[in-house]
Amino acid sequence: MQNSVTPTPTHCPYCALQCGMNLTPAADGTVEVSERTDFPVNRGALCGKGRSAPAVLRSSVRLTSPLVRSGGTLVPASWDEALDRITEGLSRTRTEHGPDACGVFGGGGLTNEKAYTLGKFARVVLGTSQIDYNGRFCMSSAAAAGMKAFGLDRGLPFPLADIPKSGCVILVGSNLAETMPPSLRFFNELRENGGTLIVVDPRRTKTAEHADLHLAPRPGTDLALALGLLHLIVAEGRVDEAYVAERTVGWADARAVAMAHWPEYVERITGVSVPDLREAVRLFCEPEHAMVLTARGPEQQSKGTDTVGAWINLCLATGRAGRPLSGYGCLTGQGNGQGGREHGQKADQLPGYRKLDDPAARRHVAEVWGIDPDTLPGPGRSAYELLDALGTDIRSLLLMGSNPVVSAPRAAHIEERIKSLDFLAVCDVVLSETAALADVVLPVTQWAEESGTTTNLEGRVLLRRQAITAPEGVRGDLEVLHDLADRLGVEKGFPTDPEEVFEELRRASAGGLADYSGITYRRLAEENGVFWPCPAAEASEDAAGTETAEATPLDLPGVHPGTPRLFLDRFATDDGRARFVAAAHRPIAEEPDEEYPVLLTTGRVVAQYQSGAQTRRVDELNAAAPGPFVELHPRLAERLGAAEGDPVAVVSRRGRAVAPARITTAIRPDTVFMPFHWPGEGRANTLTNPALDPTSRMPEFKACAVRLETVKP
Repeated sequence: MQNSVTPTPTHCPYCALQCGMNLTPAADGTVEVSERTDFPVNRGALCGKGRSAPAVLRSSVRLTSPLVRSGGTLVPASWDEALDRITEGLSRTRTEHGPDACGVFGGGGLTNEKAYTLGKFARVVLGTSQIDYNGRFCMSSAAAAGMKAFGLDRGLPFPLADIPKSGCVILVGSNLAETMPPSLRFFNELRENGGTLIVVDPRRTKTAEHADLHLAPRPGTDLALALGLLHLIVAEGRVDEAYVAERTVGWADARAVAMAHWPEYVERITGVSVPDLREAVRLFCEPEHAMVLTARGPEQQSKGTDTVGAWINLCLATGRAGRPLSGYGCLTGQGNGQGGREHGQKADQLPGYRKLDDPAARRHVAEVWGIDPDTLPGPGRSAYELLDALGTDIRSLLLMGSNPVVSAPRAAHIEERIKSLDFLAVCDVVLSETAALADVVLPVTQWAEESGTTTNLEGRVLLRRQAITAPEGVRGDLEVLHDLADRLGVEKGFPTDPEEVFEELRRASAGGLADYSGITYRRLAEENGVFWPCPAAEASEDAAGTETAEATPLDLPGVHPGTPRLFLDRFATDDGRARFVAAAHRPIAEEPDEEYPVLLTTGRVVAQYQSGAQTRRVDELNAAAPGPFVELHPRLAERLGAAEGDPVAVVSRRGRAVAPARITTAIRPDTVFMPFHWPGEGRANTLTNPALDPTSRMPEFKACAVRLETVKP
């Protein structure tokens, strides 16, 4: 704790850049943000969300007392009463329906310590398999594709600083100029250095405006586009045959599938012209170094894993993966989306990125936890499937750091499932739309009021430092889980000190793919983060099939320096070779038809974040982005008879949303766009399709069939 005029170096609470910043408490009780130029990811730059983040620390906009439901209304209560209510609700459910009737739902914004403890709480205290988190909706398709291709999933297998030194970057389905603005400088520097940027997006976003080439495919056709580019790479003799033979397997099948996707066929599917396809191949293949980076666009599809795999194939076929200044990476969205899934929040994973159905993994983690491995439950439901089972198979839910009433697909249905629960407890910093439905709401500490680690999109483990004291009446999530575990009969194993939790996490992750065992709070305090895998000294000779890392400023004998760049020597598969994935194009789960003739795609705007639960409480951000809208092309607006600002209804098979029209030529005429940050009448996720990817269980947020209607005054 540092309640003084000395600035505390820490990190932004929002996206996966985890930008460095300094926090200084002011005399009037506010907190001032200042630049922290030593952190290499943002070099002091901050977006509006980061600069205004302390606004949510004010007591006037956040929860400062537990709330319990009485007579249908949430009223203030003591901590003992609130915790007793949760204990009673979870205990009753376990007794009457069994442990798997208790669900746990986490968030990609929780620190590594919280995510680890929440997963342990679910499996050790409740004994339930039913745990997942909202990070499933973020980059699970890219994670699944990375595991298939490389044997290891880390958002970026290289630092962001490598991007400007590459020759070409294909950015697929990312509007980072709005979602993570400080990162745009890496791509501008790429172009200043003579490299080229190709942006793939159905909208001409602010990011696309910076591109040398913008490809605007029809939503849901990214797989066909990648296959068409690979076809041309083969046809034009641009395959790195020596690399393919030496470092990969599966090329013959992948090549055969690509050759069935000739340019004119792909043009008909995607709407991207053959000349643009050829130009993209030229720009990508001619430089010595090139990268492909994907984000939610290709990932949030019912075929997202195969789609990302097809883009990875471009890197493998041209010899770019696992080479300096080249390769494939995923731009993680949520602040700790990477670390949040590595250490136990996902339905099928144990700490260290271990598989829950692996007997050796179960034995290792059970030994750290001091339990019998046979008592560990097996894999549970994925995020949407868990939410869909509320009120039926799952009767009680403990939810931390998520707002599925706004963020889940088919949101009106999920809202009804939440309302049907026997018992709901929510831990949050604000009264979100989901918290407002709870039986008990616990006010918990925020980023500036606690210490803990996060893992950014580069795989860089960082230390967030406590800068101020939380208001009276607010407690930390670790304290909440400790108190609940104690009340539920588990008196040991749930410490409240984050560093003590991290020390246990280190042991639990040791030897796993995401090995943190060589990382300590001391190192994180002295360095600008440490890249995993970072095994302890005695295990550092084989860091999950990765290469020798760069030197560390600590420069201590026997200390593993971390691994900024993966796969330079071998991939993390059994034989060290990467895997091509052979997958043909297939339609989205719900194609337009006569009744629903238009495609809807969703996304974010620069001034709001995720479900908006926190950013919608900041005046500065609301002034910049006050509410939802429907973005549509002038030709579509003319057919509808809608003018700029007119209310437009967007109707899918799942519901109806209404928002003002925003007319622009920056979107395809067959597509409309809605941001998903708002609840109520303009809730975009009322419309979205929960069709799931068979591997990642990612819902198809990015494409569904809708019709448009004018709304009479």
